[in-house]
Amino acid sequence: MGILALVIFVSVLVFWSLKLKRNLGEAALIGFLTIVPLGGTDAFALFLRGITFASTFSVLYAAIAFVFMAYVIDKFGIVGKLLAILNSLVGRLPGAPAIMDVLGSSALGTLSGGDSGNTAATGSITGPWMLRNKWNNEIAASVMVGNGGLASVLPPTTSMFIVLGFAPVAAAITTGEFYIALLAAGAYQMLHRLFLIGYFVKKQNIKAFPPEMLDPFSVSFKNGWTSILIYLGAIIPLGLTIGPLANYLTNLPSIGEDAIKSIDIVIWIPTLMIAISFLIAKKSTPNSINELFSFVKKSIPRFVIIGALIFFAVASSEILTELGLSDNIAQIMGAANTPAWLTVIILGVGITAIAGPLTTTGTLTAVGLVSYEILVSSGFSPMIAAVVVMTFASTSAQMPPASGSIYIASGIVGARPEKTFSILIFYYAIPVIFIGWLIAMGILPIVGG
Repeated sequence: MGILALVIFVSVLVFWSLKLKRNLGEAALIGFLTIVPLGGTDAFALFLRGITFASTFSVLYAAIAFVFMAYVIDKFGIVGKLLAILNSLVGRLPGAPAIMDVLGSSALGTLSGGDSGNTAATGSITGPWMLRNKWNNEIAASVMVGNGGLASVLPPTTSMFIVLGFAPVAAAITTGEFYIALLAAGAYQMLHRLFLIGYFVKKQNIKAFPPEMLDPFSVSFKNGWTSILIYLGAIIPLGLTIGPLANYLTNLPSIGEDAIKSIDIVIWIPTLMIAISFLIAKKSTPNSINELFSFVKKSIPRFVIIGALIFFAVASSEILTELGLSDNIAQIMGAANTPAWLTVIILGVGITAIAGPLTTTGTLTAVGLVSYEILVSSGFSPMIAAVVVMTFASTSAQMPPASGSIYIASGIVGARPEKTFSILIFYYAIPVIFIGWLIAMGILPIVGG
C-alpha cells in the first residue's frame, strides 16, 4: 500500500504543478488529501497523525523563518556589503568575478531562499563584472546558474528542512549531524565550481582586473564588516551543540547533557540570524509598530507557498511511513538485487531527470523519501542516504529547460538561454551526479557517513 500511495502522491504533485500550472503548495495539499483515504477505516486517524506530526515539527518554523530572513537581509542591504568584501578579497585574481560568484553564492546560498534567489542576488553584481572581464556571455550565465545551485545543498537550506521532515530521516539522524555533513558535501561542490572557473579562465584567456578598478579590502571591510556578524547566528548554536565546547558544557553539573540536547539548532539558527540582521542594520529597520507591521506584511507572499509545501510534504511522509513504504521498498530492492554502486547511479540519473521540470524542493517532495528509502535498503547509512539524495536534487538549478535560474542569469548578462543548456548538463549536472556517487561510495568522506 505504501508504494501505491507514493505513486499517487507523485502523480498528483506532477499533474497539479506541471499540467495545471498551479503552485507546489497546493499540489502538496491535494497529494496529501488524495493518499489519506488509502488508510481505509484508519483514514481519519492517519489524517490526524499527519497533521499533528507536521504541526509539531520544528522544521516547519525553520523553513518559514529562513524565507523571512532572506527577505530581511535583502531589504537591509546586507547582501551587497558581503559581496563588496568578497570582491576586495579575490578581485585581483584572473577570473575574479567568477571566483567571487562561487564564494558569494556559497556565503549567500544559506541566506537567499533558493536557487533562483541566489543566482539573482549574487549574479546581479558578478554578472556585469564578468562581461567587463571579457567573459563569453553564455559561459558567464552558466557559471552563475551552476553557482546558484549551491543554495540547495549548503545548509541551512529549504531542501534540508524538507529532508529532515521525512519521518524515517527525523528518526535516524540529528539536525546538527546532518548540518555538518551537508557542509562537507557542499564543500565538494564548491571545489568543483572553482575547478571549472580555472578551466574557463584558461579557455578564454581571461586576465585580472587592474588594481585601480577595485576597492581596497580595508575600505570594503570598514563599510561592511558588520554584515559578517550574521553568521554568528549559525556558529553559536552549532558551537553549543557540537564539538569541544558542547562536550565541556555537557560535563558541567550545572548544565548537563539534557540542557545541551534541548537546544534545537533548526529553531535557533534562523531566529538568531533574523535578530542579528535587525541589530546590524539599525538605520534600515522599521521605526514604529505600524512600519514593522507593514514590513512583515510585505514579506508574507514569499513564504506562503513554501510553508504549505513543507507542511503537507512532512504530513504526507508520515502517512507514507504508516502505510508501510519502508517495508515495500526493502522487499523490492531485495528482489531486484542490484549492486549498490549501480543503484546510486540509476537513482542519481532519475532524480536529476525529475529535477529538470521541478524545483529542488518539488523534487524532494515528490521522490525524496522513496529515494532515501531505496538507498537505506541498499545498505547505505541514513546519513549518507540523506546527503546523497540532497546532492542529486541540487541539480535542479542546472537542468534545462525549466530552471528559473537559467533565464535570470541569461537576462543579467544578455546570453541566449538555449546556448547554456549543453554547458550546464555536461559541466555541472553530470559532475554533481558523480560527486553524489563518490559520497555514497565513501570515496568523498562526510562526517557521520
